[in-house]
Amino acid sequence: MNTSPTSVTLHLTNTTAQDVLRVARHDIQVDISAEVSEKLAEVRTHIDALAASETPVYGISTGFGALATRHIAPADRAKLQRSLIRSHAAGMGTPVEREVVRALMFLRAKTLASGRTGVRPVVLETMVALLNAGITPVVREYGSLGCSGDLAPLSHCALVLMGEGEATDKHGVNRPVPELLAEVGITPLELAEKEGLALVNGTDGMLGMLLMALADLDDLADIADVSAAMSVEAQFGTDQVFRPELHEPLRPHPGQALSAANMFGALQGSQVVASHREGDGRVQDAYSLRCSPQVTGAVRDTITHARMVATRELAAAIDNPVVLPSGEVSSNGNFHGAPVAYVLDFLAIAVADLGSIAERRTDRMLDPARSRDLPAFLADDPGVDSGMMIAQYTQAGLVAENKRLAVPASVDSIPSSAMQEDHVSLGWHAARKLRTAVDNLRRVLTIELVVASRALDLRKPLTPAPITGAVHEVIRSKVAGPGEDRFLSAELEAAYELLADGTVISALHHAQGK
Repeated sequence: MNTSPTSVTLHLTNTTAQDVLRVARHDIQVDISAEVSEKLAEVRTHIDALAASETPVYGISTGFGALATRHIAPADRAKLQRSLIRSHAAGMGTPVEREVVRALMFLRAKTLASGRTGVRPVVLETMVALLNAGITPVVREYGSLGCSGDLAPLSHCALVLMGEGEATDKHGVNRPVPELLAEVGITPLELAEKEGLALVNGTDGMLGMLLMALADLDDLADIADVSAAMSVEAQFGTDQVFRPELHEPLRPHPGQALSAANMFGALQGSQVVASHREGDGRVQDAYSLRCSPQVTGAVRDTITHARMVATRELAAAIDNPVVLPSGEVSSNGNFHGAPVAYVLDFLAIAVADLGSIAERRTDRMLDPARSRDLPAFLADDPGVDSGMMIAQYTQAGLVAENKRLAVPASVDSIPSSAMQEDHVSLGWHAARKLRTAVDNLRRVLTIELVVASRALDLRKPLTPAPITGAVHEVIRSKVAGPGEDRFLSAELEAAYELLADGTVISALHHAQGK
């Protein structure tokens, strides 16, 4: 029986990370609760009263940013909102991924639904209608400094709500925005006071990318544990250093204990490991084998910390100015992306190191001086065949790039808006490079799995453990076993797809009994 939800409902609070992933990646429909519609209408009365007042109020009857000192006459306020969105939709570069834009839009809708932004219900309804129709604004790579939120990316989305800008249909085809809206019965918005700022002042882009990276890294940490176990197995390493009594009781890092348990469990029942348990003259395995739980475990604990920050940010209602429960409208600095930017950068460091240790394990399997009697480069006829030699080159190149991507963006700042916005987070940039790093890590682990699978084949007739054997079997569904040299790129890409589409993690969790 399929119990998967068919929609996600926006309430005043309590949107979850899973809600974001469902909407961003799986096109789940979005509903708006009655309480949200009632709250938005109630709060809007405060904005309308302030708009009618003779007293200037930032974001309602003034200009924006460094131009906030000018009082705007009522007759010019609709133009003010249009001008804000048009001018701020100034991004350049390659369009970002569809799932990023959908996460961005849904998270902004979540904040609009909080009742803290002062927008009319129709603004939220139009944003949700856009999501449900599968219409995706074109958001360009560059434009956000991560302060005053992700201004340019959100402005590109708001422009489409107004019937302007660029967008693609549910099939990814770029078509005229008026045509796309008319086709699904969406009336373009004419924004009223406060609504332009409410649509663009948030950390939604960087938060959406953080949430998706965390989901991906949960799976990749599990895959890293099994790929490490396969490397240990293939290199005649020992499983004894992964025993539980050597981890939590001695060094109580939760991530380390979990990774050690995963590796120890993955190696149970291995004929390969059992074959050298007695009479093995080697005292200790290399660090890249023995210390795998310490490294992957530290990555897990970094994920846990980043998830805590993401959960707090997800509970936030970020806008400037913001409407307080009393009806007061107040300026604030909550749009600054520092909390999110820091953990995005922290994750990039962890991702780089996890890929680095995986590459070292791979290299050991290819070197006959260290691989415990495996043929050089796992080649069929070393010298005539090169085997997996250049696969490791590719892996090394990915690791090198991830080290560069680990340089933090959040330590930088470029002043903007005539020095009004004189310290920015660059959280969007931290998020963009983390997305690249995560995908590079997936490719690094792909190569380790392909190499380890070949090495295990070369240990026959000894058989791997049930868990490592299950992953080996998945790899073999797309990649042939040892033999003379073949076109390797196609095989590596096929194996990568097994990781990217969830096949490997599903098989692993099934074998583990999860």
